[in-house]
Amino acid sequence: MNRKKAPVASLKQSFKARHMTMIALGGSIGTGLFLASGTAIASAGPGGALIAYAAVGLMVYFLMTSLGELATYLPDSGSFSTYASRFVSPAFGFAVGWNFWYNWAVTIAAELAAATVIIKFWFPDSPSFLWSLLFLAIMFGLNVLSAKGYGESEYWFAIIKVATVIIFLIIGVMMIFGILGGEAVGFSTFNLGDGPVHGGFFALVGVFMAAGFSFQGTELIGVAAGESENPRKHVPKAIRQVFWRILIFYIFAIFVIGMLIPYTHPSLLQSGVDNIGVSPFTLVFEKAGLAFAASVMNAVILSSVLSAGNSGMYASTRVLYAMAKQGMAPRWLSRLNSRGVPVAALIVTSAVGMLAFLASFFGDGVVYVWLLNASGMCGFINWLAIAVSHYRFRKAYVAQGKDLKELPFRARWFPFGPIFAFLLCLVAIIGQGNFSGEIDWLTIIATYVSIPLFLSIWFGYRLIKKSRVVPLDECDLSTNVK
Repeated sequence: MNRKKAPVASLKQSFKARHMTMIALGGSIGTGLFLASGTAIASAGPGGALIAYAAVGLMVYFLMTSLGELATYLPDSGSFSTYASRFVSPAFGFAVGWNFWYNWAVTIAAELAAATVIIKFWFPDSPSFLWSLLFLAIMFGLNVLSAKGYGESEYWFAIIKVATVIIFLIIGVMMIFGILGGEAVGFSTFNLGDGPVHGGFFALVGVFMAAGFSFQGTELIGVAAGESENPRKHVPKAIRQVFWRILIFYIFAIFVIGMLIPYTHPSLLQSGVDNIGVSPFTLVFEKAGLAFAASVMNAVILSSVLSAGNSGMYASTRVLYAMAKQGMAPRWLSRLNSRGVPVAALIVTSAVGMLAFLASFFGDGVVYVWLLNASGMCGFINWLAIAVSHYRFRKAYVAQGKDLKELPFRARWFPFGPIFAFLLCLVAIIGQGNFSGEIDWLTIIATYVSIPLFLSIWFGYRLIKKSRVVPLDECDLSTNVK
């Protein structure tokens, strides 16, 4: 008697075009814009902030086109790890995968910590631990339902952020031209002190670094491509829109803030999740005479934090699942439920995120700070991996005699794009050390500790598995290509 085999569970291709666009866009709009933009303007002046954010925006555009070429040709939830393994070396892919997973697993902890601080704006005497459990349960619930659950939640989170920025820009422009709030302001704030670029070279590099952190998350579209209904159509569309929306939302928003709030304003240096009242967005709204501005921005920033945690849980879970399928993580982490959700990987990721969060309650939070500092560098390592993987992919594609016209999406400006992005990433990495003035070596070590860890994992795997760089003519350009 023949028995029919039960269908093998697999990831569900449930993301529509609107999900992909908002995942790419939502990943780049968050506390980096709503809060860190104020510190950037205070540190380097409005001109310096514009230069830094424009440069990083250009770098991100090149990285996204590189990722778009890879993700449309080979849509895979393993994304960075898969591309690095195929087109560079298995050892490099192994290190990149674990680096990416760690980065976003610890990000969950960071967002939980931020959310508990933000919620105290309304409930100052409430216990942080209970709020963190509630927020973790919400993130877990959205992810365990299905990929579509994550996609829908991220879509609406992004809508809230986009609507806030658009309203801010409209009000800001009206204030600049004197339609709202009194007389036209002109460029007086740009000419204060040593403006428009303030603080010199190191201030500019520091803001460049902060801008890099702000844009981290745009690369999540590479992971989401593995569950897109039509990655060859949806990914390029989302990629093309990212650059212009980054230009409008970030560059224009910083320009408006710089025009309306002097970079010498003391509140700009105080903006943070524990002080929403001095967010540059709040300051502008209050200057326009809008009541309850702080409360509204608090709600928006809370949604941004939950969005980042939600995305971190989704992305790290999918990469861990993909690595398990490739034999680079325990096989049981590749188990899926009937809805195509890698529940085992989700549980492990959630547990690690929660443990990292709990570290903030012990030993004055020293362990938590180190975990967070180490994860910050991981995002830039991921970007370097995208640039290197794309460069090698394109070279392999040509070396194997394939026609570039057959690529479903082709990144412009190759090889300039990935090379430019790679070099700018290196500048951002070096700039994180803040080597001007008196050097705090403990901070330097905490900042750069993830680099030797990454290299140790990379070369350790290479030695144990006898891994080598894959020759261009041997790169796998056919397996699972859709």
